[in-house]
Amino acid sequence: MSKPKILAFSGSARKNSFNQRLVKIAAQGAEQAGAEVTVINLADFPMPIFNQDDEAEHGIPEAARAFKQLLIAHDGFLIASPEYNSAFSPLLKNAIDWASRREGDEAPLLAYRGKVAAIMAASPGALGGLRGLVFLRLLLSNIGVTVLPEQQAIVQADKALHPDGYLNDAQMQATVLNLGARLVDVARKLQG
Repeated sequence: MSKPKILAFSGSARKNSFNQRLVKIAAQGAEQAGAEVTVINLADFPMPIFNQDDEAEHGIPEAARAFKQLLIAHDGFLIASPEYNSAFSPLLKNAIDWASRREGDEAPLLAYRGKVAAIMAASPGALGGLRGLVFLRLLLSNIGVTVLPEQQAIVQADKALHPDGYLNDAQMQATVLNLGARLVDVARKLQG
């Protein structure tokens, strides 16, 4: 059986993003569980706001196509997103939307159907971005992604995340590592 391939990314393009740091911890857990993990930053995939007129005139932008190909090439996703007014980030929504577009005779939602995801959030606030995960779970489920029931929200992320890339609370660190490992376990089972 081949190693599950996991793509890890966040819905934040900020320098020193809490969510990018969080998803890297989960990625370590996935690697420790035997997966081949690719960590990307959406800042490296600049995409215009989705507009069907632009798509009709110019096609899918190269950065959106590259992101979509990464999604297609992986079995599962680790996704962390900041919360924007009780929802997930517009950056993440736009990237998901672009990657959902069909090209040629490919199957609908090729980048998403049959994939599995683990979702998480980090925020300086008291809820840790938890409200945004409700909508992220709904969107991913609606486009064919199986979302693990386990999820994690990191409250007071400015204090919880160490600049060197780990959570200050050892139990929380283990929980996030386990979330990455759990995704690998489910992806492996889905491989057959």
